[in-house]
Amino acid sequence: MIKTLIIDDEPLAASIVQEFLAYYPQFELLDVCQNGFQGLKSIQQHEPDLIFLDVQMPKITGFEMLELLDEPPAVIFTTAFDQYALKAFDAMAIDYLLKPFSQDRFSQAIEKFLAQQGGNGESVQKLNEMAEKRNRLVVRVKNEIKIIPTHEVTFFEAEDDYIAIHTPSGKYLKKMTMKSLEEALDPAKFVRVHRSYLINLNEITKIEPYERDNYLVLLRGGEKVPVSKTGYARLRQVLGL
Repeated sequence: MIKTLIIDDEPLAASIVQEFLAYYPQFELLDVCQNGFQGLKSIQQHEPDLIFLDVQMPKITGFEMLELLDEPPAVIFTTAFDQYALKAFDAMAIDYLLKPFSQDRFSQAIEKFLAQQGGNGESVQKLNEMAEKRNRLVVRVKNEIKIIPTHEVTFFEAEDDYIAIHTPSGKYLKKMTMKSLEEALDPAKFVRVHRSYLINLNEITKIEPYERDNYLVLLRGGEKVPVSKTGYARLRQVLGL
C-alpha cells in the first residue's frame, strides 16, 4: 500500500481529492489535515509516501511546512493559485494541480507519481487497471459527496459529456465517458446494450421487439431501454439465450 495524506484547509477541496483517490485501491489514505501544523504532526506520525498539499493555508503555507521537514515525502500540490507553479517544481513536486481540476488531470498526476516509483514490481498500467475495478461510484451533489454502490444502479445513460446514473432513489450525473465506465464495470453484471445505454442485468424483466433489428429491454422499475442489433447479440451471449 502507498501511504497518503491530504493537507488542505478547504473541506470541499479535500473531499474532491479523497473522491478521486478512492478509485486507486493501492493508495491508503491515513489522514486529512486542515493546516500545516496538523500536516507536520501527521507526517511525523505516519511517514507517508505521498502527500496532496495545498499552498495557501492558515498559520503556515505548504511551502513553509515542507521547509520544516528534513526528508519530505513526495508532493502533489493542489492550489487555486497558478503563480506558485515554478516554486512548486523547484521544491521537486511530482505535479501541480490547479483547482478546480478534473478526474483525468488528477489521474495524470497519479501516473507521474507511479512512474517515478519504478521497481515496485507493477507497471503503471496494471495499477491503473486495478483502480478501475470498482463496485461503487462517487458523485458530487451540490456541495456533498455521495457514494453509490453499483448494484443499486438500474441503468446508465450517456448525456453529452456526462453519464446519467439511474437509481431507485434518483438520477445523478458524473463526468466520464461510456467507454471508460463500461471497462470499469463487471461485464457479468452490466452490459452495454446501446451506444448510449448500459444496463444492470439483474433489473431486466423482459426483452421485446421494437423496430427492425432493434429491441426494448423492460426493467423492474418500469423503464424501457433501447437495444441495438449489436447490443442484442451481446445481451443474448451474456444471458445464454
